[in-house]
Amino acid sequence: MNSVIHSGTIAAIRKASRFLFTSRKFCDGRIGGGVESDDGIEEPLKITWESSEMDCGFAEEYEESSGGDKFSVRRRFLESDKLNASLVLDTLQQDCPGFNTKSALDELNVKISGLLVREVLVGILRTLSYDNKTRCAKLAHKFFVWCGGQDCFRHTADCYHLLMKIFAECGEYKAMCRLIDEMIKDGYLTTARTFNLLICTCGEAGLAREVVEQFVKSKTFSYRPFKHSYNAILHCLLGVKQYKLIDWVYEQMLEDGFTPDVLTYNIVMFASFRLGKTDKLYRLLDEMVKDGFSPDFYTYNILLHHLATGNKPLAALNLLNHMREVGVEPGVIHFTTLIDGLSRAGKLEASEYFMEEMLKVGCTPDVVCYTVMITGYVSGGELEKAEGMFREMTEKGQLPNVFTYNSMIRGFCMAGKFKEACSLLKEMESRGCNPNLVVYSTLVNNLRNAGKLLEAHEVVKDMVEKGHYVHLISRLKKYRRS
Repeated sequence: MNSVIHSGTIAAIRKASRFLFTSRKFCDGRIGGGVESDDGIEEPLKITWESSEMDCGFAEEYEESSGGDKFSVRRRFLESDKLNASLVLDTLQQDCPGFNTKSALDELNVKISGLLVREVLVGILRTLSYDNKTRCAKLAHKFFVWCGGQDCFRHTADCYHLLMKIFAECGEYKAMCRLIDEMIKDGYLTTARTFNLLICTCGEAGLAREVVEQFVKSKTFSYRPFKHSYNAILHCLLGVKQYKLIDWVYEQMLEDGFTPDVLTYNIVMFASFRLGKTDKLYRLLDEMVKDGFSPDFYTYNILLHHLATGNKPLAALNLLNHMREVGVEPGVIHFTTLIDGLSRAGKLEASEYFMEEMLKVGCTPDVVCYTVMITGYVSGGELEKAEGMFREMTEKGQLPNVFTYNSMIRGFCMAGKFKEACSLLKEMESRGCNPNLVVYSTLVNNLRNAGKLLEAHEVVKDMVEKGHYVHLISRLKKYRRS
């Protein structure tokens, strides 16, 4: 164990109880871009090992190219597909007993394309509500089957995933499983996105274990960055916080004769921390070293955050020094981890110390680091310091993102400075940073709690007029449409 970290540091780490991995990927406007913690502060740090395969927001696939005639032609195709999608959606809405939907769609004489299918399915997804779940699932499936029966068109994996997303939102678990079988029969490999959609939905229904068992036995589950399916499954389970299942899959992996690698150990150690299994954590750490693996960038990050949340700044400093000794130079991510953990523990002075230390060793704070400091100051009631840090980051060329703005808006609201909070909302929009639902909720709820109902209504009205998260307005607490 001495080859990992100093014995004194190990003893300190054992007393801690929490940690997390950090990432540089921020909200980009897609569904699920923000996470709100229990105390209402939007979490600026995300689980690492991210991949586009894990994203269920279905990022726009059809970006317009620039330049000349190609742009004009492509734009005409895009506009045509969107117009046809509107016609298809209008026709689907007429579906009722006695109405021949298939014939009506045939009469539209529209050319089927991947973009058209995507536009229609996304349109159905946006109109989905608690009252029309069954109907939306039925219409989406009818349209999907109709498209699949057209000549010269074959559904893409993204088409399947979008329909799965609709089934997931509608709670159609059996339909999702049938669709996966159909997808496999159609020659597509089930990927991390497939798994993620299914496990997110079935996990809520208490069926996660059964789903995982199917994927463990599946020969078609593939996810290229990983050398075998077990790591892919572990990675997916980490993203949806199924920590108990991570434990089970790891045991199955060992029984099947697969050897863990550094990624495996890091994921299982993460789960052990979350489950409070500290003994298993250190057993895994020992096994990792005995198997010939040295702690990597992320392993040290786990330990650093653990020390920080356990209020062990001196032990954290020793670990940073040890990292340098073994050739792992601490980076912005490690200092950010420490700053975040210490600020959450209410140790703002220690956070400031490590901010200064990172500058001394030549690490330039990025938007994540600044946001963590700002969030810490806001939580600690230090609004003036938060404002100062906000100004500093912009002066040094670090553009605030949606998490930064949410923390500042929350800080102004806590201080009763609602005029400044509303101005900051306009500022972020003028800078091209689109507010997410958490930002709107923060401002609207604080205005309402302060009795400023008219101002709260104006924010929601502005949100509706700009078309921001209109389909999610019902999630705004205490909001009632006038």
